[in-house]
Amino acid sequence: MTARVGVTGATGRMGREVIDAVGDHPECEVVFAVNREPDGETVAGVEIEPASEFGSLVDEREPTTVVDFTGPESAIEYLETCAAADVAFVTGTTGFSDAQEGALEEASTDIPVLHAPNFARGVQALLNVVGEAVQNLPGYDVELVETHHNAKRDAPSGTANRLLEEIESNGEFTERTHGREGDDPRETGEIGVHALRAGNVTGEHEVVLAGNHEEVRLTHRAEDRGVFAAGAVDAAVWIAGQKAGRYEFADVINE
Repeated sequence: MTARVGVTGATGRMGREVIDAVGDHPECEVVFAVNREPDGETVAGVEIEPASEFGSLVDEREPTTVVDFTGPESAIEYLETCAAADVAFVTGTTGFSDAQEGALEEASTDIPVLHAPNFARGVQALLNVVGEAVQNLPGYDVELVETHHNAKRDAPSGTANRLLEEIESNGEFTERTHGREGDDPRETGEIGVHALRAGNVTGEHEVVLAGNHEEVRLTHRAEDRGVFAAGAVDAAVWIAGQKAGRYEFADVINE
């Protein structure tokens, strides 16, 4: 079955990449793409239509999946429309509040919902090994440093928060310390967290484990946003055949 994909935030950094990635995938097609202010623009030959028409486009074009990289508020608006229309929803948007996370969970009772802070296969591999590293190095100090372009809004990044969850679930940690200033020595059980925002950096995450006169560094560096878009499109194709529920990118990779 060919996945019929609707794309939101179509003129943004990731929206453009998703449209390109759909064009490169043999099992899906873009049936519409929307943006808040389309201004008659096209991306990779796809006409960008007004986001205000999203509901009617869902009804008319009958997508199997909507792929979203916008912002928390708009993502939830698109999600609720998809839930009412029985359309699967894939989002890489980060920075959701607890209430918005609840909305994702509620929608997943009606449609398949896949939310991932990062769609790079290498990041999934990093998540798979970081917990094992923490288990194998008990008592080692842990610091996490993430770097993104200067326009990224949320800090730490969604990927960093997911890595922190994996670290915390595999070790004895009591708190996160965000940055350091003044007289601020490391405390037992803390994880140091540092968010850098500079230039056009696509995304870099590094976990540092140090102790016993040795140091381990686990690093993922994305050199092009296309890697995230390709993963999101893989997810869009995969989720179109799933039943209602909450999914992660790991489910796509594992299958």
